[in-house]
Amino acid sequence: MKLSVHLGRLMLQNPIVLASGTCGYGREMQPYLNLNDFGAITVKGLSLLPCEGNPPPRIWEVRAGILNSIGLENKGVGRFLEEDLPFLENLSTRIFVNIWGRTVDEYVAVARELDKIARIDALELNLSCPNVEKGGASFVADLEELRKLVRGVRAATGKFLIAKLGPQVRDWEATVTLLEEEGIEALSVTNSFPALALDVERMSFIFALKTAGLSGPAIKPLALRMVYELVGITGLPIIGMGGITTADDALEFLLVGARAVGIGTANLVDPSSAMRILEGMQQYLMRKGITDIEEIIGRVR
Repeated sequence: MKLSVHLGRLMLQNPIVLASGTCGYGREMQPYLNLNDFGAITVKGLSLLPCEGNPPPRIWEVRAGILNSIGLENKGVGRFLEEDLPFLENLSTRIFVNIWGRTVDEYVAVARELDKIARIDALELNLSCPNVEKGGASFVADLEELRKLVRGVRAATGKFLIAKLGPQVRDWEATVTLLEEEGIEALSVTNSFPALALDVERMSFIFALKTAGLSGPAIKPLALRMVYELVGITGLPIIGMGGITTADDALEFLLVGARAVGIGTANLVDPSSAMRILEGMQQYLMRKGITDIEEIIGRVR
């Protein structure tokens, strides 16, 4: 059975990608999964300098999902290269690194540092985090700023470039056209949805920033529609994500045209879920008598 898929010039041994922010720097998942079994692992968002993130609480469980307000907490690119790269270099799976900054220059600086590392296969530009005031989603609100950002990063690295987009995008066609013009090679869609939760006993907001990002099964139909519509307006390969917890969830994204799928919140509920989903996809293909997973990509349009 052939499970490999192409994201443009990048080949994955299978379509399963561990999504950024849900598998740490990779080592955290080692007790639960053989990371070499998957198409790629995406390291959590890295900034130029360490970031403490938002004050607690950072996670709040709701029906059919979770709210998070991590605030892109991370150790910074320097410590990542020193402490985590040696572990990742021993893996055979693809290594994606999610990057972010509060300014264009910060994004470019992180991209330039990671460009020096041959073992890193792709950079994923975080353009969609709803839990920081500057950076992330704020760039997609201004297309000229977005163009400067992507153009700067593209000039700083020859790595495969992925843009991670969320529901904050106002004009999908204009945004995606710009990204393609400036050298983005694939899209990750979608990130969490801005949402709200209150503590009725304390009569206050749960999170310090009031709103947080909703992910998990609650957003899957929304994310699936988003990917379906994007496949109709762009030729860029798409990594579909948003509430995937079962093999059928993942297959839905492939059937509407995604070329890979990101497993996110499910990792937080059951760290071994990615293997269960991969095995379920294989069983589906066997049951259908399909020998090449490419045969189902975009089959339902």
